[in-house]
Amino acid sequence: MGFNWFKTTLLMAAILALFVVIGGMMGGKTGMLIALLLGGGMNVYAYWNSDQMVLRMYNAQQVDAQSAPELYGMVAELAQRANMPMPRVYVIHEEQPNAFATGRNPEHAAVAATTGIMRMLDYRELRGVMAHELAHVKHRDTLISTVSATMAGAISALANFAMFFGGRDESGRPVNPIAGIAVALLAPLAASLIQMAISRAREFEADRGGAEISGDPLALAAALQKIEYYAQYRTMPAAEAHPETAQMMIINPLSGGGGISSLFRTHPHTEERIARLQEIARGGV
Repeated sequence: MGFNWFKTTLLMAAILALFVVIGGMMGGKTGMLIALLLGGGMNVYAYWNSDQMVLRMYNAQQVDAQSAPELYGMVAELAQRANMPMPRVYVIHEEQPNAFATGRNPEHAAVAATTGIMRMLDYRELRGVMAHELAHVKHRDTLISTVSATMAGAISALANFAMFFGGRDESGRPVNPIAGIAVALLAPLAASLIQMAISRAREFEADRGGAEISGDPLALAAALQKIEYYAQYRTMPAAEAHPETAQMMIINPLSGGGGISSLFRTHPHTEERIARLQEIARGGV
């Protein structure tokens, strides 16, 4: 787990450095400083508002013990097992089976499940999924995911701005237009690759943590197999509109995924996740 955190820290530093480099291209040292301050400000904003931003994107509806007794009671039982504060619980009215967690820390967290996943999975499988989401909260992956998504989106916007309006070097001279176009195209690509690497680094740990919380790794393995199969036949419009949030889901909610797009996988291959969970069940890891 220590190595994964070290890897995540390096990747987060890389995405911030990329942001600063684009700022430098747009305005030399002054541009770099402005980009650094802007990046820091965006991270602060994401820290305080990450949960509400994402929940609004998905039009999630908060539920309680009266409106969704089974889901709420399941999360309460798992939170108690994990020795965690009770998160807020939300339902998303989408047919695609999926779930995610958000929030800056365990004291200000939320977990959400789609109506599709609640219909498709049995109680034991859904419990495995929600344990996985609570593991994300416990590891503070929710904050990391939101900050990296915010930064990746900002890099794309900044790169587009540089392409259309040009940039200046440290002497105030216009940047070579070919170089500007190259940066505008490659910087968002690099940001996406870094963001996806961060996401994949955290998913295995959440699977392991979820198995520990639930005490039933095979339940999560069975759930992942079902979700992977059914999700590919059902789109999630909110995720397609906000692809930077795809990494937060338990399974990639976006359509497509073959060929070169595998470089941008938000999650490890499901077969490998299942194999690791089966190994945990056998006591191997």
